[in-house]
Amino acid sequence: MRDRETSSDFADDTQWLKQYYFLRAAFSVTWVIAAFAIAPSSAVIAATLLVAYPAWDAAANYLDALCSGGLNRNRTQGLNVLVSVVTAIAVALALQVSMNWVLGIFGAWAMLSGLLQLGTALRRWKRFGAQWAMVLSGGQSALAGGFFIFQATMPAIPSIANVAGYAAVGALYFLVSAVWLTVGAWRRSAAM
Repeated sequence: MRDRETSSDFADDTQWLKQYYFLRAAFSVTWVIAAFAIAPSSAVIAATLLVAYPAWDAAANYLDALCSGGLNRNRTQGLNVLVSVVTAIAVALALQVSMNWVLGIFGAWAMLSGLLQLGTALRRWKRFGAQWAMVLSGGQSALAGGFFIFQATMPAIPSIANVAGYAAVGALYFLVSAVWLTVGAWRRSAAM
């Protein structure tokens, strides 16, 4: 915790982070359900979901950075916003070419955004603790990105299901982080 920070500021920031992680988990779960339940029957819905996923990531990182001291204090998130916006545009364009291209772009995005998420989690660990799941998530995302790129070079045509599994694991990491922060807050309250 920073020297000048009050316990009230820390509690407010922790509360925001818990809400943010719960929000990210809820969006990802909803996206995964839509990807498995609705997208297979509609190419338009599948395309919309594929563009929406990195667009949502950009919006979420932007909101979190603003609520956590601004983009200047959260440079990894600022870069993640840029990477995710470019990815959403690239996915929209790649949908006109092939799903292999889409998966390759998702792979590059998963690698970059995963490393940026890892950087954000390491920075936050010093202040909040309870970031081990976000560290694992960032590292796993980078590895999954490499696998997506490999899959994209194969002759088999991928589908939104390839990305949905990745999103489901991400939802789990966000949920675990939110619960871990909640438990930590309860422990601090009980200790007082």
